Amino acid sequence: MKRSDSPFTLKVVSPAYGGLSIGRYSGRVFLIKGAIPGETVQAVIEEDRKDYSIASVTKIIEPSPNRIKPGCKLFGVCGSCHLQHITYKRQIGLKEQVLQDSLKRLGKIETELSQPLAGQNPWNYRFRAQFKAGSGKIGFFKEKTREIVHVERCPLMVDEINDYLRKTDELLKNSADFTKDISEIHISYGDVAVALIKISSKHAVTGCDKLAAMFLNTGFGGICIEASNKRLLKYKNQHITLELEGLKYTISPMSFFQSNWKLNQVLVKFIRDSLQPLNSKRVLDLYSGAGNFSLPVAFDADEVIAVEENPYAVKDGRRNLKINGIKNCRFIHSSVETLQPKEQVHILMLDPPRTGLTNRIINNILHMMPEQIVYVSCNPATLARDLKKLLEKYEIESIRLVDFFPQTYHIESLAFLRLR
Repeated sequence: MKRSDSPFTLKVVSPAYGGLSIGRYSGRVFLIKGAIPGETVQAVIEEDRKDYSIASVTKIIEPSPNRIKPGCKLFGVCGSCHLQHITYKRQIGLKEQVLQDSLKRLGKIETELSQPLAGQNPWNYRFRAQFKAGSGKIGFFKEKTREIVHVERCPLMVDEINDYLRKTDELLKNSADFTKDISEIHISYGDVAVALIKISSKHAVTGCDKLAAMFLNTGFGGICIEASNKRLLKYKNQHITLELEGLKYTISPMSFFQSNWKLNQVLVKFIRDSLQPLNSKRVLDLYSGAGNFSLPVAFDADEVIAVEENPYAVKDGRRNLKINGIKNCRFIHSSVETLQPKEQVHILMLDPPRTGLTNRIINNILHMMPEQIVYVSCNPATLARDLKKLLEKYEIESIRLVDFFPQTYHIESLAFLRLR
């Protein structure tokens, strides 16, 4: 089909990763923005590629019964959300379809999904936000641009994050000359609010001191400033504290933690309960962060070894061991790629980045042969690829969606594998 600004009509048949839907017109595949599978829509082509075209909806001709009014006035402008026009129950169903399609198409795995894990409220769930800043504005990038969409309040954030967003917005407006070099502001909330401020120029230390004081005066409990040369300056509280399976879980602004904290608590309890009995078992937790899974499992296991490459997360994890009096868990600061465990491992827990596992790591796992593997994935494509290789020696016990990010296209999942 030749590219044209003229609209055309097509039936939307299935979901695709990225908040898109698939339809066909004149024998060509289209990935469509703003449509819901089952709808008939009018669309125009945005971009032609070799095997498909990208189109956007201009008119809904036959709407889905699952189409609703978006909950945010910036939906479609801000690039952060993609599914607000779809009922939450249908969002989960569409994500499960994408997950199953990835497993079948990329991993040659046909399996029924287990009951998904989802929160009670698909709004106000984020305890951490990464805002972009510039020219006196704070918000998120417009999709596929570096243009900042000004955000006064984000309905995905807990109220406390939005309160600090408002205070930060006022500060940036009232001190535009002094704050003009701020490029990002990450706000985390637990027992207090802390911010990681990234600046794009080499501020003198005195300038950073003044900047930190301004933010502290708005009520933040702690501030970290990262300069363009990666120098890190810290002021007051170095971390927040959250509750996790009866533990005090501390995390610093430089460490990852699951922003949908309430659902994370559900996931951690589910994994811990599913692995019982854990007595006499040695657990290896790769990509452990500050111990989100390691620490609760240590209540029941004989020994837990947590491996993490981020030095800040390792420091957080060791602090967590100390303040909770945990003696049977240790953190190893190491790349997972270079790790060569010498002890027998009974249970392996994995929570890798979007890129998934390298061939070297998979070969090490197959050589190690733990009895059970728990794989938490944030990318259905790399999960399917990795499971296909692991199934050389393992069988799937269960796979399920974990909907950490309602209103967005992001898909997290949980797989349990057992040695054949």
